[in-house]
Amino acid sequence: MAGARLTRILRVAPAQPALPALHAMPTTLSLKDLPPEARPREKLLARGPAALASEELLALLLRTGRPGQGVMALAEQLLAEFQGLAGLLRAGPQELRRVKGLGPAKRAEIAAVMELARRSLAQQLADAPVFDTPGRVKEYAALHLGGLAHEVFAVMFLDHAHRLIEMATLFRGTIAQTSVYPREVVKEALARNAAAVVLAHNHPSGLAEPSRADEYLTQTLKSALELVDVRVLDHLVVGRGQVVSFAERGLL
Repeated sequence: MAGARLTRILRVAPAQPALPALHAMPTTLSLKDLPPEARPREKLLARGPAALASEELLALLLRTGRPGQGVMALAEQLLAEFQGLAGLLRAGPQELRRVKGLGPAKRAEIAAVMELARRSLAQQLADAPVFDTPGRVKEYAALHLGGLAHEVFAVMFLDHAHRLIEMATLFRGTIAQTSVYPREVVKEALARNAAAVVLAHNHPSGLAEPSRADEYLTQTLKSALELVDVRVLDHLVVGRGQVVSFAERGLL
């Protein structure tokens, strides 16, 4: 008898509303899925690009996230994975290809932004003496060397008006050191008819503090280049988020 009553109760129980199908729920959160006040584009238009955090600017480039991860979270992950904007913008195609969620279009956009930044700074340094804009010289060195996993030694070759002719990476090394040959630096300076140079190298450890070896190398190169009337105007050490100038430290 009790069993019959239970059967009747089950038969008349109101049906529960069905849960929404999984495929109907958004799986890739884009900028338009964010609340209006949190959308980077609206914030940029209202307050200017300087008001945006790095991850917001990157989210504008990416536009969409990936299944299970919103665009802002993807932007934050990329910055963390590549240790900041400098590392991300220095990443090569193969490194970017390994990041899940970065398709060909997004990789191309990141590469295009990096190249635009390089060309813009190079044009500014070519149009005016580099020490009219010392901050841009540091930015230019950071764009080329910041975020690299191995140590490299580069030289900015300048004309008689101290305008940029070219920045060239002359030596590549390991994560800890690079062998630099003064004869090759002199040869490259003469080949470009340079009147002065700015030396630059990176510290993959992230610390931009010059070492004793850096100081010795600078003096060696300065002496070698003086023999062919090429001046060393500065030596920049690029770390993570910092660039140290030998000239500003009084080490030249």
